[in-house]
Amino acid sequence: MADTRLFALVGNPNTGKTTLFNALTGLRQKVANYPGVTVEKKEGTGRDRHGNEFRLIDLPGAYSLDAKSPDEEVTCAVLHGERADTPRPDAVICLIDASNLERHFYLATQVMELGLPTIIVLNKTDEAAERGITIAAKKLEERLGVPVVPMQANARVGMEQLQVALSREEPPKPKWESMVGNDVAARYEKINALLEGTVARGDVERLTPTDRWDRVLVHPVWGWVILLGILAGLFMTIFSVATYPMDWINAGFGWLGEQVKASMAAGDLRSLITEGIIGGVGGVLIFLPQILILFFFIGLMENTGYLARVSFMMDRLMSGVGLSGKAFVPLLSSYACAIPGIMATRTMESARDRLITILVAPITSCSARLPVYLMLIALMLPIGNATQKALVLLGLYGLSILGVYAFAWVFNRTLEKTGETLMVLELPSYQSPSWREVLMQLLERGKIFLRRAGTVILGLSILLWALTTYPKSDSENASEQLAHSAAGRMGKAIEPVIAPLGYDWKMGVGLVASFAAREVFVSTMSIIYLGEDATGEGNTVREKMAKEKRADGTPAYNVRTCLSLLVFYVFAMQCLSTVAVTRRETNSWRWPIFQVVYLTGFAYIAALATYQISGFFLT
Repeated sequence: MADTRLFALVGNPNTGKTTLFNALTGLRQKVANYPGVTVEKKEGTGRDRHGNEFRLIDLPGAYSLDAKSPDEEVTCAVLHGERADTPRPDAVICLIDASNLERHFYLATQVMELGLPTIIVLNKTDEAAERGITIAAKKLEERLGVPVVPMQANARVGMEQLQVALSREEPPKPKWESMVGNDVAARYEKINALLEGTVARGDVERLTPTDRWDRVLVHPVWGWVILLGILAGLFMTIFSVATYPMDWINAGFGWLGEQVKASMAAGDLRSLITEGIIGGVGGVLIFLPQILILFFFIGLMENTGYLARVSFMMDRLMSGVGLSGKAFVPLLSSYACAIPGIMATRTMESARDRLITILVAPITSCSARLPVYLMLIALMLPIGNATQKALVLLGLYGLSILGVYAFAWVFNRTLEKTGETLMVLELPSYQSPSWREVLMQLLERGKIFLRRAGTVILGLSILLWALTTYPKSDSENASEQLAHSAAGRMGKAIEPVIAPLGYDWKMGVGLVASFAAREVFVSTMSIIYLGEDATGEGNTVREKMAKEKRADGTPAYNVRTCLSLLVFYVFAMQCLSTVAVTRRETNSWRWPIFQVVYLTGFAYIAALATYQISGFFLT
């Protein structure tokens, strides 16, 4: 490894770094964090045209080396060789958007001043051509003294020329002379001189396909109509198309459970395997198709450039609470998972904006809530069609957006104000999706979900099985045994507190368990209701829950109770991993504790109001 050259991939955000990184490394990559900070460290290996292996590190996107955010600080430190955990790169691949040369060369010139061998990649040449921009790459190469490679990374155009540049024993060092001081105007003046005679623009500014699409997709009215239509279509797909693979998974786990029962004698070990492991983990894994559909659509919107437009439209709303546009990427990421969303706040220069974003990020309806939502919606609308269920799910996502907006507004007016910061929100051009890249991201997300199910969910399922099994009672009645267990006693203890919300003690067990991770509610219900099915008869856990009755004979999971539970899960802070990340990001226990208290307290009040007020309209 000592002789393997290390290249650093550097560039502004939205220049196509991830696409090029994936193209050069394929599946030979690993993602971690830089020690001491929550900045993503992405490394991979590739081969040049001679078959020689090289290492590639994708540095965080930066606008300049005058570091103003944790992301830029890491990029600057690695390039200067100031991080003990990362060696200084042997050479740099500097990625530049060909349609924004002047602005993107600001970072490139700073990188070249470091004296490292450099390769300049002019990406998105197809978009530059659409705007009537032509670049004399050879002339630019002569002036800089380094390879200048025109590329269209998403279509792998120019890859062979880049491979040639990478194959040089040592790329030449740039001719660019270092500038003294940090005079922005002087730097841009020197950049314009460099580009003079190398860039030609058409006499008439052309209206590109991106411009035409933006007239509709970010329109103040039609933009929102289209966005809501896309989301509604996504949720309908989740409820309709995913039904088939979900049935297959459910049948598979059912078959597996029957095989275990047929080959083992009745007892605690068989119960642990069938109810604790197969029932608990299977109860969560059944939702994998729906979660993959969600991630597929998000990846598709991100890959085509549409997701950035969603950020732009949300900026109009969030500006009312004083947050900059840079808060939208972390918040949008949080709809997949709050953990990377909170980590993504590192791109924000304002410490105050960063804190507000961290505090409200867990309100976004992350994918861990999806299994809970889907189970409760199905219970609430047992004969509802896919459209009705999709509208309810869309309403829950809308409620989470309102929650983010409302609490950001409160924190903006209560936390001490700091100086204003310049907001830079870059909108990439629309492009055809790179199916390979979307599928790679989908594969990675699926692996994370399966790893979580095989570790966290498995461990908690075994613990929950033990809590619902011991101590044992003398009664042979399964319901009485459950009530006698440690979990049953815990549920009975909190029942007076949760009864006004419409919950019984079994739901209380699920609520407490899911404070470790939201989706554990599904596992808990699976363990409870599978454990009660002492005869081995009955259908799915959802059907058993639908048959559950209260003491007065009314359904336990009626519309009012399901609505109350849904509202509770929209707001409650139920993820220990998110608490840990908030602690690490804020370097204090004060804010994660505050986060748990304010979100859980509000969730209780909102669920209480939902159940009590709905009583005037529903039975």
